[in-house]
Amino acid sequence: MHNSILIKNGHIIDPSQGIDSIGDILIEDRKIKEVRLQPNKRQGEVKVKGQIINADGLYVFPGIVDMHAHLREPGFEYKETIKTGTMAALKGGITSVCCMPNTNPVNDNRTVTEFILKKAYAEGSCYVYPIGAITKGQKGEELAEMGLMYEAGCIAFSDDGRPVVSTLLMRRALEYSKALNVPIISHCEDISLSDSGTMNEGSLSTKMGLKGITYAAEDIMVARDIILSELTGGKLHIAHVSTEGSVRLIREAKKRGINVTAETCPHYFTITEDAVANYNTNAKVNPPLRTQRDIEAIKEGLKDGTIDVIATDHAPHHGDEKLQEFDKAPSGISGFETAFSLSLKLVHDGVLSISQLIEKMSYTPARILGINAGTLKVGSQADLTIVDMNKEFKVEATKFLSKGKNTPFEGWILKGTSVMTICRGKVFDCQSFIGG
Repeated sequence: MHNSILIKNGHIIDPSQGIDSIGDILIEDRKIKEVRLQPNKRQGEVKVKGQIINADGLYVFPGIVDMHAHLREPGFEYKETIKTGTMAALKGGITSVCCMPNTNPVNDNRTVTEFILKKAYAEGSCYVYPIGAITKGQKGEELAEMGLMYEAGCIAFSDDGRPVVSTLLMRRALEYSKALNVPIISHCEDISLSDSGTMNEGSLSTKMGLKGITYAAEDIMVARDIILSELTGGKLHIAHVSTEGSVRLIREAKKRGINVTAETCPHYFTITEDAVANYNTNAKVNPPLRTQRDIEAIKEGLKDGTIDVIATDHAPHHGDEKLQEFDKAPSGISGFETAFSLSLKLVHDGVLSISQLIEKMSYTPARILGINAGTLKVGSQADLTIVDMNKEFKVEATKFLSKGKNTPFEGWILKGTSVMTICRGKVFDCQSFIGG
């Protein structure tokens, strides 16, 4: 007895196979059974005994692979749980979530890794891939048990939220990454230079009376880690690129053949430091929002392939935490439910083609991480999202499925959104959660 779903007449985009065509997709037993493209009419209609989804006028993409997110469990369940986070992810068209290790306890050993995976299997709505800590407790003093965590299921390592200050430890981590063939995801910040700053350093920070973080705090660590990647041959991935200088350094490193990839997030190519005016803590992120010049550099980096991936850096916080004074409020945006629609603006504005966007949000992150996702190839797991490119909706944080309602995009009208996501053979109706 087969569990079958037929998606009919959708505009299928699959960069992994170079597909950009109207067609049908047949799913059986959670896997892609057949992709039939028009105008190959001679093959006749696909017939199925099961659910039929009419995707006429809609786009069908591989499910988004978010290689940078925070699910907060274990330890911070009041901010988010694996259950609520993965539901929010599905609503945003995301079928694979890679969760950072800054939980409590920190995911720096196989016991925590196994807990996350068991919890995700029992309560998660999509696939969850743990990212282990580089150092024990993310303290930057001693390498964590990377080999054991890799065996337990970690697909990358990062001290995200904190840089690995010791250059020697970072060198060793990259050497391990080469042996394990997994990326080291680097949070690039020279904390002696950022010096407890809370926003971008410039005239606005001076006017607001807040300590700023210079662009150089990021650029210096990007340069260091590129040098270490060249030294070791380790697999380096730069997280949440926010500065013009980082883009330039990564571009030059790639030209020299260094093993480096990079990501940015929708807020870094959508809004500037002006979003924190009036001490708006919902726009407080780390690294901080920068300037229009940085935004233009990031867009150019996305366009020319310097920046490989768009990730969410989904970082939910409790409302009370964001209500504190700007200096005390935690950094982070609840990003699962707005990331794709914000990124789609790059297509509407002519920065990327739709195929290039899907490649950066699905196929490429899966390839960097070495996970079985990001494709609609026959035989692959049936993780995909169906999108209405013209549907407009208003961002209303109270309607987020995430516990985190912290977004600087409240009230924005966005164009294009997932209307249905399929993962693990289950169909998730996104529209019923956005008033569509």
